[in-house]
Amino acid sequence: MQALPDTLARSREQDGHGRRLSAHIVLLLACSAGLSVANVYYAQPLLDALARDFAISRAAVGGVVTATQVGCALALLFVVPLGDVLERRRLMLAQAVVLAGALVAAGLAHTPLMLLLAMLATGLLGTAMTQGLIAYAAAAAANDERGRVVGAAQSGVFIGLLLARVLAGGISDLAGWRAVYFCSAGIMLVLAALLARRLPSLPVAARALPYRSLLASMFTLLLRDRVLQVRSVLALLMFAALNTFWSALVLPMRAPPYGLSHTAVGAFGLVGAAGAVAASWAGRLADQGRERQASLGALLLLSAAWLPISLVERSLWALVAGIILLDLGGQAVHVLNQSMIFRSSPETHGRVVGVYMLFYAIGSGTGALAATATYASAGWGGVCLLGFGISFCALVFWALTRQVGAGAGAKP
Repeated sequence: MQALPDTLARSREQDGHGRRLSAHIVLLLACSAGLSVANVYYAQPLLDALARDFAISRAAVGGVVTATQVGCALALLFVVPLGDVLERRRLMLAQAVVLAGALVAAGLAHTPLMLLLAMLATGLLGTAMTQGLIAYAAAAAANDERGRVVGAAQSGVFIGLLLARVLAGGISDLAGWRAVYFCSAGIMLVLAALLARRLPSLPVAARALPYRSLLASMFTLLLRDRVLQVRSVLALLMFAALNTFWSALVLPMRAPPYGLSHTAVGAFGLVGAAGAVAASWAGRLADQGRERQASLGALLLLSAAWLPISLVERSLWALVAGIILLDLGGQAVHVLNQSMIFRSSPETHGRVVGVYMLFYAIGSGTGALAATATYASAGWGGVCLLGFGISFCALVFWALTRQVGAGAGAKP
């Protein structure tokens, strides 16, 4: 293996704005982010199997996803900020190895408590690694390509999220839900070896800070940064809407009249692959300073998606159309948010993404728990009303704050 400094030298090209990341490094970041985030979402198409094996009611089984999101929140508060004061490459390698252990623990769980603890650990480590990769991409990219690079990495996250549902469903049908987590543990170990060989090292961005001061500075950033405040609230609402849909979908699809397999339910996630296109498109618009127009279009799509989704009991084609609209809108909003908040200095990228994604975790966990409880009491129609209400609130909130941070993108 060649020396790491040589790899770093080849991975970047100097330009007038900074250093450009090479295509193969951007691809590696996107694939790594996708593989790591998949662990957070494997449980969604398996909720009915988990409810059966662990004797958890359908109204409460959304708590499995919520436990994962609690782990996400802990990671964002206590682990992701370390990327500002520690060497990110080594930190991510350690996280990949420990994550493999958490996945094995999930596969071996035999009580609801063991399962919830393993899911919490999986959410913590999977989120820390994913967001560390996103922050790495933002810090390493040149100013006039940051939106594109972040968009590429986020495309990887989105594809990983979609494939997580498909793989989880397929492996579960073939070998049971436990095999999903054992297979993923092996993938994480292979990924750790690949990152150790190919991922370039970056200098530590910030001066050394005491850990307590590092954490406290996250709240200072939130209080001072108006863009971070607005975009974090949008993230909370948008991810609550997305998880309202995906956490409840398995319940009507597995029940009569459809009675679909886990593989078939997971395959609906592939329909949303267009969201990966939206991620790249939104990143380029952010680089051009056109966030306002892109945000409006994305939030309109997010709200409109719930009409065809509500027709699922009449037509699966309507469901397909709704998924496309939902994921197009959601992923575009997410990339626009990240492109805007990463305009701060590289010294704060780890803490900024930690604060932002904390709101994401709160929204995702709340959406999952509310979705399964709503389905138990009001059926699919209630879930769709809940999702539309959340999406419409996001649109109204954006309209009231649309001037904040808009039009400041780096123009080529």
